[in-house]
Amino acid sequence: MIIPVILAGGAGTRLWPLSRQNHPKQFIPLIDQESLFQKALQRVQKIPGILSPIIITHEQHRFIVAEQLGQLNLLPASIILEPMANNTAPAAALAALHAGVIADPNTLLLILPADHLICDVNAFVNSVEQAISMAQQNYLVAFGVQPTRAETGYGYIEKGDALLPSSGFAVKQFIEKPDLVTAQAIYQQPNYLWNSGIFLVKAQRFLVELQKFSPKIYKTTQSAYQNAQQDVDFIRPDATIFNSCPADSIDYSIMEKTQLAATFKLDSDWNDIGSWAALGSALKKDHYDNSLVGKVLVQATHNCYIHANKRLVAAVGVKDLVIVETSDAILVLHKDHSQTIKQVITELQGSDKHLLQASPRVHRPWGSYELIDEGKRFQVKRITVAVGASLSLQLHHHRCEHWVVVCGTARVTRDQEIFMLSENQSTYIPIGSKHRLENVGKIPLEMIEVQSGSYLGEDDIIRFDDQYGRIPSKPSIVPTQHNIEVD
Repeated sequence: MIIPVILAGGAGTRLWPLSRQNHPKQFIPLIDQESLFQKALQRVQKIPGILSPIIITHEQHRFIVAEQLGQLNLLPASIILEPMANNTAPAAALAALHAGVIADPNTLLLILPADHLICDVNAFVNSVEQAISMAQQNYLVAFGVQPTRAETGYGYIEKGDALLPSSGFAVKQFIEKPDLVTAQAIYQQPNYLWNSGIFLVKAQRFLVELQKFSPKIYKTTQSAYQNAQQDVDFIRPDATIFNSCPADSIDYSIMEKTQLAATFKLDSDWNDIGSWAALGSALKKDHYDNSLVGKVLVQATHNCYIHANKRLVAAVGVKDLVIVETSDAILVLHKDHSQTIKQVITELQGSDKHLLQASPRVHRPWGSYELIDEGKRFQVKRITVAVGASLSLQLHHHRCEHWVVVCGTARVTRDQEIFMLSENQSTYIPIGSKHRLENVGKIPLEMIEVQSGSYLGEDDIIRFDDQYGRIPSKPSIVPTQHNIEVD
C-alpha cells in the first residue's frame, strides 16, 4: 500500500505576478480548468493500491485546499497545516509521523510536490510501480528525469552502481543547481538525471534516517506533531515548536548523507513549472511559437508567452518575451532571464510586499472577492459567495458598507433585521451595525460592495460567530497598516 504525500505549501514566487503568497501557482489553473494541485491528486489515484492522500499545506491555504478537494469529490486521509514554510524535510517528516499513526509504519510514502506537470500519467504510474521493490528493501528512492537540455534551474543526480534485479541505481552524488558551463558538461554525460523532487520511501525508514542525519529536524517535528491540535478537517502542529525547526530539504537533510539513497528513472514527461519559460513550454503554441492566454493580439511576434488576465495585451514586433498582465502588475521578461525574476521578488519584499502577498482575487472559505477600485476613504469589491456559504457575523467601527446584488439570492442580517435581497436590489450597513451575508440561493451570489469611512483595514472588525471555526478577531486600537481583505 502507498500513501501519497502532496506537498502543497510552496509560495510559487517565480511565477509572479500571477502567483502570490495567498494563492500560489499550485492552486491556479495554469494549463486548463484544473489546478496543478488537482492534477497531482488525480495522477496518484491511478496507482494500484493507493490510499487517501496526506496533504501538507500552509495555514492560509487550508480553505483553498478544502475547496479544490471538494471539486474532485476526494476525501484526504489528513490535511496537515504548517504554521510556516520550513522546506520539504520537516513537511515530509510530519507526514511520516502521521502515517505511522493512521497506518502501518512500514507503509510506503510517495512524496511529491503539488506544482509539477506530468501529462503521461500511465508512464508515471508504471515508474512508481517498478520502484516499489526498491523502497520495500529500505532504499530511499529519488525519481530522476532524463535531461533534455542543459538546465541551470534544476538539481541533478549522478547514477552509481545498478541495483539488481531492479532497474534502479545507487546514488553517486547529488548536484545542486549548476552554472551554465557545468550544466552543459553534465548534459553531455548519460549517467546524470534531473532531480524531480519526487520520492518513494518507507515511512519508518525515512524517520530513522532523518533522526540519524538531521536529529534536530526529527526532534522538533516529532514534538510539534505530538503537541498538534486537531479539529474535524485539519491537523495543526504546535506553531512555536515547529517554527524552531531548521528549514531544510529532503536532499540536504537525508539523501546526500544516507547510504540508502537510490534513484529510479521517471519514464514520463515532467515539468516543474518553475519559471514562466517552463510554463510557456507546456502550453500549445501558434505557428510562430507563441503561447497566448486570455485576450491577446499579436503581430510579427515570435516565441513569446503572453498572459492577459484582465485587459487586452497587444504585442507587435517582439520575440522571446514573457508578458504577464494582472489588474495590479505587469511583467515583461526576456525568456533568457526567467530565473532572475528572483531579483524582482527581492526588491518587492523591501518596497511593495503586498504585491507579493495578495492576489487581485482572494479566496475565502465562503467564496472569493476581488478589489475593483480604491481611493481615499473608499474601496469597491466584487464578492462571490458560494451556495450555502456565509460570511461571519461581524461589525466595524470605522466604515459603512453598501451592498448591491448582481445575481443570486442573499439573506442579510442587520442588527435585529433579517431580510432577503435578489438581483438589482441593495442595502446599507451603517457603522457599528452587527451584520452577516448568506447565500441561500441555488447559484453563486455575486454582489458589489462599496466601503467608505475613515479607516478600511480589516483590523477594524469584531467577529461574533463564524461557521468555519475561525478565531474571533479583535479590533486594533491604532490601525497599523492598510489591509484590503474581506473577512
